[in-house]
Amino acid sequence: MTISRRDLHRIILGAGAMALVPGLARSSLALGAETAGSDPLALVDPELRAAARAMLAQKFPPMSREALPAIRAGWAPPPLLKAPEVLMRTIPGPAGAPPVAIELIVPGPAGKPRPAILHIHGGGMISGRARNLTSFCQALATEFDAVVVNVDYRLSPETPFPGPVLDNYAALTWMAANAQSLGIDPARIAVMGESAGGGLAAMTALMARDRGEVPLCQVVLIYPMLDDRTGSTRTVPPHIGTVGWSAEANRFGWSAFLGVPAGSDSVPTGSVPARESNLAGLAPTFIGVGALDLFVDEDIAFGQRLITAGVKTRIHVTPAAWHAFDFVVPEARVSREFTAAWKAELRAAFST
Repeated sequence: MTISRRDLHRIILGAGAMALVPGLARSSLALGAETAGSDPLALVDPELRAAARAMLAQKFPPMSREALPAIRAGWAPPPLLKAPEVLMRTIPGPAGAPPVAIELIVPGPAGKPRPAILHIHGGGMISGRARNLTSFCQALATEFDAVVVNVDYRLSPETPFPGPVLDNYAALTWMAANAQSLGIDPARIAVMGESAGGGLAAMTALMARDRGEVPLCQVVLIYPMLDDRTGSTRTVPPHIGTVGWSAEANRFGWSAFLGVPAGSDSVPTGSVPARESNLAGLAPTFIGVGALDLFVDEDIAFGQRLITAGVKTRIHVTPAAWHAFDFVVPEARVSREFTAAWKAELRAAFST
């Protein structure tokens, strides 16, 4: 399997793999060989191995602030679908901040109020754009007959916490305030995101709970980035996080977002979902992650805490799968099962 540099940037910045750092990943991969036998990819699902090898073979410089312009400029978003139409809008931003750019996708003519999805793209907190996931959001809108708002939030380190969260929350409150004109059923608004977008979705859901302004019917977290301590003060087994997103990249992304080193004793209140002391009152939540993903332990732990707090929660762990496997190899059996799981949860929320 051959993945071009153009395709890899699309994977890295748009589809959830989020700033793969192959040089760093290869060092972890070598350590993983001690536990996985002669072939460290033996732990990977057979249908995902060719893509994993191709990704690990790419050569990129270590992630740094100096490398960010090139990383951000390198992505090539997939072409838009013919329908539904994508409307570019600028909405009021947080108090004292610039307006927020969004993509508004409405699947058809006005009728009875539709469910709605606030979608938050990934990118390790430091890269990616809404346009990388536009075609994905178009497909979402069509399949669920839902209004989709895809947010182009500000990136870190230029805009650290709370700026990116406030941008997404501004889009959420705009959806609720304009529900009637947008054809949205205000009782059926969901928030979803992938990787860093999943972490921001969790932060947005926590803000919605605390402020009590917008009730959510569902939160969908796809391999979410929830804990700055992973890869900094908390190490992972050598076979975890070897493909798609490394511990080194995680430290960089979180440090840029927090404005303090990842794993610090003190971080800004509300900036790290895994450090939130009270998870009670959150909307029903789906968490999906691969068993070889760097985020697997933090995602399972967060799901367990949700359950303990009385939140309706589904945790879906895909064996032998790495970060963003479902976007990179969507035709694999495990990818199809993973996608079907979160779609079923969202469909059930919208049908209630």
